[in-house]
Order: sequence, then C-alpha cells, then structure tokens
Amino acid sequence: MTYLRLEGITKSFKSFIANDNISLEIASGSIHAILGENGAGKTTLMNIISGLYQADSGQIYLDDKSVNITSTNSAIQLGIGTIYQHFMLVPQLSVTENIILGVERNWRLNLKHKQRKVADLSQYYGLGVNPITKVGDLPVETQQRVEILKVLYRRAKLLILDEPTAVLTPLETKSLMQILRQLAVDGKTIIFISHKLEEVMNLCDRVTVLRQGKVVANRNIQETTSDELSALMVGREVCLQLNKSPVQPGKVVLSVENLQVVDDRGVTAVQNISFELQEGEILGIAGVDGNGQRELADALAGLQKVKKGKIKFSHNTSNIGYIPEDRHKTGLILQYDIAQNLILKAFKKLPYSHNFLLQTKAIKNRATFAIEEFDIRATGCDVKVSQLSGGNQQKVVLARELTDEPVLIVAMQPTRGLDVGATETVQQRLLAARKRGAAIIYISTELQEVMAISDRIAVMYQGEFVGLLDANTATIEEVGLLMGGRLTNK
Repeated sequence: MTYLRLEGITKSFKSFIANDNISLEIASGSIHAILGENGAGKTTLMNIISGLYQADSGQIYLDDKSVNITSTNSAIQLGIGTIYQHFMLVPQLSVTENIILGVERNWRLNLKHKQRKVADLSQYYGLGVNPITKVGDLPVETQQRVEILKVLYRRAKLLILDEPTAVLTPLETKSLMQILRQLAVDGKTIIFISHKLEEVMNLCDRVTVLRQGKVVANRNIQETTSDELSALMVGREVCLQLNKSPVQPGKVVLSVENLQVVDDRGVTAVQNISFELQEGEILGIAGVDGNGQRELADALAGLQKVKKGKIKFSHNTSNIGYIPEDRHKTGLILQYDIAQNLILKAFKKLPYSHNFLLQTKAIKNRATFAIEEFDIRATGCDVKVSQLSGGNQQKVVLARELTDEPVLIVAMQPTRGLDVGATETVQQRLLAARKRGAAIIYISTELQEVMAISDRIAVMYQGEFVGLLDANTATIEEVGLLMGGRLTNK
C-alpha cells in the first residue's frame, strides 16, 4: 500500500529548475532511499515534503488523500517528521524538555508525567534514552535517538532522515539501522538520504535516483547494485574501488613529538601525539567528529598555536597543501569568483602580482587550466563560487591546494557531503599526489574511506592516538572499537 505519492512536483529558483516534474511512490512501512549527486534536487524535494518550501506545481498525497503542506507546522500536523544531520537540540535542557519544546503550551506543565510518557515511548521502540538526562551530557548516538523520539512524540508516521550516520561510529550505525528496521516493522514509513551506498543496500527496501532534478530510476534494492546506482547518480561509470599501488616511502617529511594543542576555549583538544610521516605515504586519521581532529589539522597547517611539543618539517613550510574541514567558512571566499579563489595563497607572488598590481592575464590562465584539469563545472572563471555545487566548490579548493605540487598535504574531511562522483575525483587526485611522492594526512569520519585510501591508520579518541595500525591488516571492527573508546591499542 502506498503511503506517500508525489505527482509532477516542480520547483524553480529563478531560472534554475531544482525539481523537474518529479513523480514517485513510497510504500507504507518501508525504508525508501533517495540518492543523487550534489545539486540533484534531493534537499529541495525533502524541504517541499517537510513544508520548508512549496512546490510551483504538482501534488502530494498521503494515504491517497491530497494534502497541501504550507509550513513545517502543517507537515508535523500531517505526521511528517524530519531528522536533520545537524541536531536541533538545546544542550542545556533535559531529554524530555527538548522533546516537548514547542509542543506543550500548557502553563501547568506536569513535567513528571511527560517524563513517564517519554520513558514509555523510548522503551517501546528500544531507544534506551533516560528522559531526565541533560542533552549536553549525552553522546552523539544518544542525541540522535532523542531526535527520533522528538518526531515520534509528535506522532510522525513518515520520518525523513538526512545523512543520519555522518557522525556515528560503525557500531552506532549498526544500532541505528536496527532501530529504523523496528520502526518500519511498526508501520512507520522512512525516507533515508545518504551518500553511503553500502548503507542503502543493507538497509533500504527501495531506492529512487535523482539526476539534474529528475527521477532517472526507481529500483527494488534486490534488483540493483552499488555500481549501477553510482552510475545512475552521475550518468557514467564510477570506480568505487581504489586501485592503490604499494607504498614506497621515502624521506621523513613531517615529525610530530608529544604534541599538545588547546581549542578556542582554552580546553586541551590534542594531547601526547607523536608520529612520523614519509614521502609517498598516506596516514589516515579515523575518529568520531569532535575528538581533536580539526585542532590537529589546523596545528599542522600552522593555523593553531601549539601549547607543547614539536612539529618538524623537512621542507619549506610554505609548500603545504591544506584542504580544510569547512570549505564555506575556511576553504573559500564565497563572494569571490573561481579565479580569485584560486590565487588566495599566491596573489602577492609572481606571475599573479607585479609591483603590487594583480596580473589579470596570468590569473585567468591559471583559472582556465584549473577548470579543465580538475573538471570544475562552470560557465567561466568569473563565476562566483557561491553559485557552484558542493562538489565543484571542493574541486576549486583541490585545484588551489594541489596545483603547485606540495610535499605535504593535510586533507581534513575532503569528501564530506560529496556524492560518489566528486568523492572519486578527490581521492584519485590525492592518490596521484602520493604517487609523485607527497606525504598526505587524510582525516575523515568516513571509516570505509580511511581504510581504503590509507597506508597506516591512526585512531583519535579524546584528543589522543589510541591506535596506530597497518591499513592492510586492520579490520573495521577493530578500528570501530577504537573510535568509540572501547579498545586501546597504543
């Protein structure tokens, strides 16, 4: 039986058509994946279903009844709940207070009664959440369960999950999948948005693929493969396996001794870290977000002050490529065009500057080369990077950081939020740099990526390296336990 049906959903932003006559059906009690490249229209479509946007044309049906979703509140009233990648929780409030926030408007609030209600709901769905605990004291996995409880408390029948495993360890991801399967058995209908094809294949019943705002395929999971889905997403075959040559390490490029770094609040974020990195080697750093990875990367790139310890480079420190975690905040100047962003680190040098004057021709030549070499999809080098998709924005960062062949590359979450096609581009570029002898630090919360691309794997937990493993012999289970602090392998 169909629970959600979309007919001819179209949404435009000026001349750009984000959703182009989209029609699809989602069965009641099923887990349905929505896949697509960055910019394919997934987010716009979900925003229409959840009431943030209204379609220009088309119709939405719930239980074969035509509905008009004019706001997020009307979506909630219709039983539609959205669980975002970045949690919408107030850390200072308890679990119960977060769940009832915005719902209970009675001045005579019986908080104990609400706590019992939340506890019963948590127990019924096997979520294991204490209703009186302050949310800020909960681990990430449990905070996500609070988000699920929020929509269940509002009696949601349709749950939309946007990249729900982005901040979870493998064990936590497995636990979430068990919860989602139980919700589906209980009759909830789930839309699952993810870039991780393995999760889609293991969890979902059916998948819809969007490309350039249109539906290009609907498949039962049993009738498709990861290779087919990735090709449907990007319109060409994508190599999901990394063909990596054996490591041939050379001279030591980077030496770190007993490093200690504090964050912006003065709290120790990195402590007691020591390692060496050689030419032609990729050291992958795995860990759940917030365990000191960003502070370590910033310190290595010279952007964060070192409190104790030493960082020694064998080459010129100006020849370091840094791919930052957040391309919007620290990787790009969004209001600048492509050409301007490509010379942010070199605008004072020849041939881009002479006698304090920018050399337009040289700047344009660099941009023209980069656009072709890195396959940046744009109509010209004068296009503002704010108008590019996430994948193309990341290609601009790559072009700037890799074109001058740095001897050391620090790549922090280089594929975050990217589709399989853009991810393939990023990884192949880094492997090419490794082949010519660059030393690379690859930091990511995507464990499969770290294990596939690395020669050695360091696992960070609470600011320390709790394990340093050979990538050829390490297992997902071992690394996953280290990520969660459940095992120590120093």
